[in-house]
Amino acid sequence: MAVPIPELTPLTPGASRVLDAASALFYERGIHAVGVDTIAEAAGVTKKTLYDRFGSKEVLVVSYLQHRDARWRAHVAEHLARLPDPGAERILAIFDAAISWSDVNSPKGCSAINARAEIGDGHDGHPVFPEVARQKSWLLELFAELCQEAGVSNPEKMSQAMMLLYEGAIVTVGMETFDRPWDSARNLARMMLEQDRAH
Repeated sequence: MAVPIPELTPLTPGASRVLDAASALFYERGIHAVGVDTIAEAAGVTKKTLYDRFGSKEVLVVSYLQHRDARWRAHVAEHLARLPDPGAERILAIFDAAISWSDVNSPKGCSAINARAEIGDGHDGHPVFPEVARQKSWLLELFAELCQEAGVSNPEKMSQAMMLLYEGAIVTVGMETFDRPWDSARNLARMMLEQDRAH
């Protein structure tokens, strides 16, 4: 079953400025550390404009995550478009997309994981939770689809393995545990796919 992707509402110029400012601040400093006054000042709008456009800080946070995700999905689509034929290379293209995306867009790791960790478990019902779950479900589903197309022996298990490698790499980027985690994840993914093909 396809994971539904939210349709992004067109933004007014003022809303775009708010979202751009909020996105940079939320990712750089964290959600809790950034108040609406700071966002409004950075965007060059009044606090009233911010609330008129988004209604609440929670809605703004979800919009920040959704717009980042839309850019990431477009980036992935570009990489997949270069490799139209089914096979291991299309699966590895997700890691290639992450490598070219990461330094510029995600030096502190995954915005969705960071947001989920920052909100914490004491805020059941927070709208960030279903949005983060949707983003991760979409990627797992994409891996499963690519593994199915590639003819791997167990697409479900292989897609889960690919997802674990992906998630491990992006967390390692944020933690700075060691250098070039995406390269390591891609190499392991390639080895697993080659081993599967050999059997």
